[in-house]
Amino acid sequence: MTATHDSTRRLVMTALATLPLAGMATTQSGEVRRMGSRTLVAYFSRTGNTRVIAGLIHRQLETDLFEIRPATPYPEDYLATVDQARQERDSNYEPALESTISDISNYDTVFLGFPIWGETAPAVIRSFLSKHDLSGKTLIPFVTHGGYGLGNSQSVIASHASNAHLLTWLVMEADQERRTMETVMEWLKGVNVKA
Repeated sequence: MTATHDSTRRLVMTALATLPLAGMATTQSGEVRRMGSRTLVAYFSRTGNTRVIAGLIHRQLETDLFEIRPATPYPEDYLATVDQARQERDSNYEPALESTISDISNYDTVFLGFPIWGETAPAVIRSFLSKHDLSGKTLIPFVTHGGYGLGNSQSVIASHASNAHLLTWLVMEADQERRTMETVMEWLKGVNVKA
């Protein structure tokens, strides 16, 4: 592929990734404004890879959408973020969230997306699960990683959402936008969830 084609494709993918956020209104407190769905896509994304998948699921299944954000944003500098993530992991720290969902009982199914950081789920995901009782709900994780796989994230999710019904995870090495879109769309064909 040419550099021009790659550049254009990245611009299109970036635009697609931001569409769900631009179209999703939130209240003053940052809560999701309900779109009438019993399915929620909640995600955390630093670089945008997980955001792309969240947007695809949101649009395909016409779900509600919620971006998980820490009250204090992670540093812009990659190495500083890696260092902070390592400290949070090692101390089991759960950072405060910018906002929470006031009534998680409105949802039967939650798609939960996040990148793998330091061979585990980011601390902000532990915070989200600690603040939201997913007991009895169907929980469908989707995860991006840089080549090292899931690490211990499955045990983190199982311990923080022990009473949720876990379905098959989508796990992707986030190296190519097109492959991401094709894999997510194929996976969604096998997910039997009513929006």
